Amino acid sequence: MSARIAVVGAGVSGLVAALRLRQALGDDAVIDILEAGESTGGILQTVEVGGRPVDVGAEAFIVRRPEAVDLVAELGLTDRVVAPTGARPAIWANGGLHPLPSPALMGIPASADIVAGIADPADVDRIRGEADRPLSWRPGTDVSVGELVADRFGPSVVARCVDPMLGGVYSSLAGDIGLREALPALALRLDQGATSLTGAVTDILAASTGTGPVFGTLVGGYRVLLDALVDAARPTVHLGARVTGLSRTGDRWAVHGPVEATYDGVILAVPAWIAGELLATQAPDLAPTLRAVEPASSVVLSLALAPGTDLPAHSGVLVATGGDLHAKAFTLSSRKWAHLGRPDRPVSVRASFGRYGAPIADDALDSLRGQALADLDRICAAAGVAPASGHVIDVWQQRWTGGLPRYAPGHLARMAEVLGHRPTGLALAGSSYAGVGVPACIGQAGRAARDLLTDLH
Repeated sequence: MSARIAVVGAGVSGLVAALRLRQALGDDAVIDILEAGESTGGILQTVEVGGRPVDVGAEAFIVRRPEAVDLVAELGLTDRVVAPTGARPAIWANGGLHPLPSPALMGIPASADIVAGIADPADVDRIRGEADRPLSWRPGTDVSVGELVADRFGPSVVARCVDPMLGGVYSSLAGDIGLREALPALALRLDQGATSLTGAVTDILAASTGTGPVFGTLVGGYRVLLDALVDAARPTVHLGARVTGLSRTGDRWAVHGPVEATYDGVILAVPAWIAGELLATQAPDLAPTLRAVEPASSVVLSLALAPGTDLPAHSGVLVATGGDLHAKAFTLSSRKWAHLGRPDRPVSVRASFGRYGAPIADDALDSLRGQALADLDRICAAAGVAPASGHVIDVWQQRWTGGLPRYAPGHLARMAEVLGHRPTGLALAGSSYAGVGVPACIGQAGRAARDLLTDLH
């Protein structure tokens, strides 16, 4: 008989898992995707703002990792990939714009000089003498990025350099993110005996062999990739089909909800806390660990400004923690991406709000447009550019409730333990397990499909 598989969740993880299952099981396999929402894509969403498609979730992927690049090539979309322009991001701190410190490792500077204009003078001196201070580090130490950097380089470096960088990736501050989760190479270097943070960062940067652009995006947005995945995987997609429970029937899985059916295997491509609820009775030893993963929520505003509206000459602006702007970051998309910068088309800007521990309340949503425009005008004034707020022609507001998991210290070790003890015939995919970026999700989806195929055979 043909295999019957349920994939719960129609984000990029669920769609990639469905593709790998289709390739392995053939045309006769039944692959049902059960999605609680009303569209595929999860937190990859492309909408029309100002008459053209823009991404209001993730907007780019790392091209120095192979997973996304290889998948795009496999689907015949390589000609859609574009690199950023040469514009560089800036940091808003101390009431003004500062160049993004470089060289640095996710905002952790390689030397004191590059943060002399942004960090507190006492912390600049602290960095200069850091290599001469004893480093008490026990291999396997489980700390947050913020704890380590504040201790060695000072709190202003965390707030004005590291928080802005990590906040855009994880929707969390450096003090809420594990070192081994965000910067495994740095944790390894310290485990191997680095005698200072300065030396460890310098060694890692010196060993980096990557050249060319770090990021890429797709002309037409992520919808191009999502549609290609659906076409290639040929699943039956059930929208508005929230799974409410799972149960075992012999060696098969019964899925409960709007779609009631029995399957040979299931892939849960949903956030860990949802997977924990669904596995409460079938995997009671694992469910509490999954449910304990905390969500980080955010809101994205995509602004379309009239053609010809001038913007600062930056790809974006990252906002320091405790700064005097409302938003946590701006992407000046028409500066960052050449295909969005045509002079005859609307100018594209996106503003991001909210993070772990500081979600945007429902009664604050209506005020975000005004806050974003006031912030943008302040950034323009600091850059010597005319105010942009009077040129708005379209706005899209996208709320991401529980959009990303918090990667707290020890998170990856806990998720590895869960994956190692998953029930037979059930696999886990999504941003909760091996990284939040699109390449990481693609990789985990492929591993989940392979795990399930191993069980089936």
